[in-house]
Amino acid sequence: MYITFENKVALVTGAASGLGLATAKAFADSGASVVLADWNEEVVRSAAKDLADKGHATLAVRCDVSDDAQVEAMVKQAVASFGRLDVAYNNAGVQNVLAETADSSRDDYDKVMGINLRGVWSCMKFELQQMRRQGSGAIVNCSSLGGLIGGARRGTYHAAKHGVIGFTKSAALEYASRGIRVNAVCPGMIQTPMTDQMIASGQGAELEAMLKAYVPMGRAGRPEEIADAVLWLCSSAASYVTGQSISVDGGYVMR
Repeated sequence: MYITFENKVALVTGAASGLGLATAKAFADSGASVVLADWNEEVVRSAAKDLADKGHATLAVRCDVSDDAQVEAMVKQAVASFGRLDVAYNNAGVQNVLAETADSSRDDYDKVMGINLRGVWSCMKFELQQMRRQGSGAIVNCSSLGGLIGGARRGTYHAAKHGVIGFTKSAALEYASRGIRVNAVCPGMIQTPMTDQMIASGQGAELEAMLKAYVPMGRAGRPEEIADAVLWLCSSAASYVTGQSISVDGGYVMR
């Protein structure tokens, strides 16, 4: 199957590293002009420059997705630079501080929900305004394995990721007849900088035990494997697919 995004414009949040960077690179390699957005301006500008040096059309944008004004400005910059917006991968996210529900803090709840759930809502809101004007577009939201199952001491994160699936299905219903598709991808245990941070914080043994017990393939996934799923969902090859939450997890949730 040949997937191309020639003459298309792609927007990726959380694009400075991990899943976002892998997906931005995949869109660029497939011919898209790519807007890379992240709160870490220095790193995302470096990532965009690396792609531009290879001949790709890129734009780096500093954006905290928990700030509606910054999200609106991000979409406006994308359209001002490239004339349209064809596909978007709403990927930016953070982990919660590990704590049982009775011990979790309101500050951590607000931070995680602000980025992982309200941030997805805000990105969709302004992306859909542009796509509605065009009469076309495809959006993939990044939920998680945590959007499909529960997780002890990770309730805030899992609640936000469950919410992403609800937003995805609802928006898909709203825009299915207007040429716009909305889907979600649910990454499982993927080797990313976020995973590295979890290991550094002392969660390595827990993650290794989960991998051995629950992942039939017996290995962690690669960011590029998530990027492949996102590109397929955004492409014409998935033209009859909307409102779906595709789990890319080595078999974790099939038990």
